[in-house]
Amino acid sequence: MTDTQQKNLPPKAFTEQQWNNIHTVLLDMDGTLLDLHFDNYFWLQFMPIKYAELFGVDNEEAQQILKQASAETQGTLNWYCLDYWSERLSMPVAELKHDIVEKIQYRPHVKDFLQMLKQQGKRAVIVTNAHRDSVNLKMAQTGLDKLVDRIISSHDYQEPKESQAFWQHLQQDEPFNLENTLLIDDSQAVLNSAKKWGFKHLLTIFHPDSQKVPNTDSEHPGIHHFDELLYEERIKKD
Repeated sequence: MTDTQQKNLPPKAFTEQQWNNIHTVLLDMDGTLLDLHFDNYFWLQFMPIKYAELFGVDNEEAQQILKQASAETQGTLNWYCLDYWSERLSMPVAELKHDIVEKIQYRPHVKDFLQMLKQQGKRAVIVTNAHRDSVNLKMAQTGLDKLVDRIISSHDYQEPKESQAFWQHLQQDEPFNLENTLLIDDSQAVLNSAKKWGFKHLLTIFHPDSQKVPNTDSEHPGIHHFDELLYEERIKKD
């Protein structure tokens, strides 16, 4: 490897020895494996337009109505529940997501990373707050379900990941050892909850939305993209 190639490699998120000690990787979906742009665009741009059209208000008023409703429920399971939003807004929210399905995209290097986990015999489990209708739509669009061992939605437990009760349910349903389990999530609130539960290995995502600038303001260590975790490729190049 040339000096230039060496300099172009992203910094390692773990030492090789630390990585070898990781047996299970718990992965958030939106903003971690998939580009958060789809969700941000849907809720912040697409939905206000549809709401304004349906109820005959201007776009600014529609945005304020949705913003207020979001603020009232953030951090709760309802914030992620498409059934709740369909009822509250009197709109077919799950169906409307199909209108912009082309915006559902992988984040960089995700497929390579998941393939590496499989090759190394590590268990890969998606743990997401997304509603099952949203999960199913994204699996149909991306085939992501074929690249992991299991997908768990917080709606399965009726508790969001921000709640300590979620991790208790997960521990019983999908037993894991805190000493050799890594959680990767773009939500600071979720990572804080996991840390409180006792997780030893946490990583955040600095660039969850490809259309926004990266944000490294986090109390948790993190990565920009998954090439920072491609240890197998590093070994080959070195």
